[in-house]
Amino acid sequence: MANQVTQSASIQAHLRVHRMVESAVMLAIAVVLSLFPFSSPWALGGGITVCSMLPLVILSWRYGCRWGVFAAFVYGVLQMILGIQNVQYADSVGTAVLIILFDYVFAFSVIGFAALFKGRLGHPRLELVLGIVVTFLVRLGCHYISGVVVWEVLCPNELGWAAPIWSIAYNASYMIPEIIITGLVASLSYGPLERYYQGKDLI
Repeated sequence: MANQVTQSASIQAHLRVHRMVESAVMLAIAVVLSLFPFSSPWALGGGITVCSMLPLVILSWRYGCRWGVFAAFVYGVLQMILGIQNVQYADSVGTAVLIILFDYVFAFSVIGFAALFKGRLGHPRLELVLGIVVTFLVRLGCHYISGVVVWEVLCPNELGWAAPIWSIAYNASYMIPEIIITGLVASLSYGPLERYYQGKDLI
């Protein structure tokens, strides 16, 4: 009995180390992918990346939403550090807090809920894509709020559009392509990587 308890504790410790190392690698991949955005003819701003959020989605699917939110929160902090000049545009402490929360902390942490539908619909690929669509749309909502409340005050748009219209147009112009690209790649990769997405290699 004592040997079984010791063995179980050893396995759990190994899994925790594995999770930490894998998460660090995934976060590094996500950060690197985010450093190479591209624009498009329809984009009013922002940058479209090639699946920079997918590593966060995978972590959520492999280890659950709680760990996924934690990993996504860490990623948001890293993005804030890389984009610290955006925070420096703030003209008050309150404005800085809004930028930090809605452009980084809330906007990226929500991606950790990508596994919310896992095992609920009976179709894993659909659950995966739906999780991406929903969480990315919530991220879009966070950026939209920031655009209306913060950025339109700090940097009024040159086209003279009403703040709500400009914010949704600006943010959707890069977030919608991001949703499509990530959802498509996740769907196509799920088949050959099913065991990995489902975390079956951890058992």
